[in-house]
Amino acid sequence: MRIDIISVAPNLLESPFNHSIVKRAKEKGLAEIIIHDLREYGLGNYKQIDDTQFGGGAGMVLMIEPIANCIRKLQAERVYDEVIYMTPDAKTLNQSTANTLSLKENILILTGHYKGVDQRIRDLFITKEISIGEYVLTGGELAAAVLVDAVVRLIPGVIGDEQSALTDSFQDGLLSPPVYTRPSNFEGNKVPEILLTGNFPKIDDWRSEKAYERTKNIRPDLLDKTS
Repeated sequence: MRIDIISVAPNLLESPFNHSIVKRAKEKGLAEIIIHDLREYGLGNYKQIDDTQFGGGAGMVLMIEPIANCIRKLQAERVYDEVIYMTPDAKTLNQSTANTLSLKENILILTGHYKGVDQRIRDLFITKEISIGEYVLTGGELAAAVLVDAVVRLIPGVIGDEQSALTDSFQDGLLSPPVYTRPSNFEGNKVPEILLTGNFPKIDDWRSEKAYERTKNIRPDLLDKTS
């Protein structure tokens, strides 16, 4: 998978993509992540990328021309399965979306900044808009990092035990059950006996029951979606 990201602040993305699972995916050649500095496409001697709003109002807006020029250059080099804009006023990222995107070959992500991007960019180029929550960040870089991490970890071969990703929360519409490891007894707090029996069918039943209980208590809205 190749992921291109257009950013006003590319340095913000250096650390998230050079550690842990995403770094491993890159080293294995399973994911290629290229960050493009929007200022390289800025206008004039000062490489302008933003301007005041038509109609007045506080906050600067990213201009259409630098973004369009960057997207068109990249699209001339390859076909993108999705051109994604990270914005808080979009549908919230969920596991289903991450699963779908993990099957794509080429993805282009545009990160917003300031008051956002000229609406015509969204109308002309964007195929999918994604939010990571109902709050506003300084820019879309951290949101893009969240999306990339959620997607890349699902690519076959990235995680050593692929079954692990398939049993994460939300994969089956439920939260994950509680998990335990050694010691089995910590200051009188014991691991549930069923997990020590080696009876895997019963353990699976216990985990399913606990997953349902946790979901009912913490995120009952998820049960409404699956019913």
